[in-house]
Formats: sequence, C-alpha cells, structure tokens
Amino acid sequence: MARPRAMLPDAEALRALVDAEGALALRVTPGAKVEALEIAGNRLTAKVRAKPEDGKANAAVRDLLARALGVAPSRLELLRGATSREKQFRVN
Repeated sequence: MARPRAMLPDAEALRALVDAEGALALRVTPGAKVEALEIAGNRLTAKVRAKPEDGKANAAVRDLLARALGVAPSRLELLRGATSREKQFRVN
C-alpha cells in the first residue's frame, strides 16, 4: 500500500512565519502516522514518521520544510532544538 503524501501548507503561509533574521520556530511530533505541516495561528507544527534517534527526525523535518518552502534542504540550518521537540531553523 502506498504511503499518503505529506500534507503541506503553501509556501507563502510558511514564509509569513519566518522572522526578520530568517528564523522559523516549530514544534515536532516524531513517529507520527502521517507527515504534515500544520499552522494554527502563529504556531507551526511538524509531524514526521521518523523516530527521534540518530538525528533521523531532524533530517525528516528539514526535508519536509524544504519541500514546503520550495528550497533545497541545505538552505535550512538547525539553530536550536537538536534533542528537543521545540526547534528553530534558519532559512538561508
């Protein structure tokens, strides 16, 4: 059975959450059944299938954000939250 496609908001909505320094804060739920980015108010939540081991969930979040923003994953830098659910990325 094929995996369902990730649910992603449009890039414009995500770019509105990026602050003046290019930082984007989000809360991550690893081990989810479906990959998704959800915006509720000014809060971004990422759900990824990857488990939080050996940086796999961080890489999955980076890939998901890159797809939603339409940029290469190398343009996203993890600033804060390598071992936390609360993360902050810089969009270069």
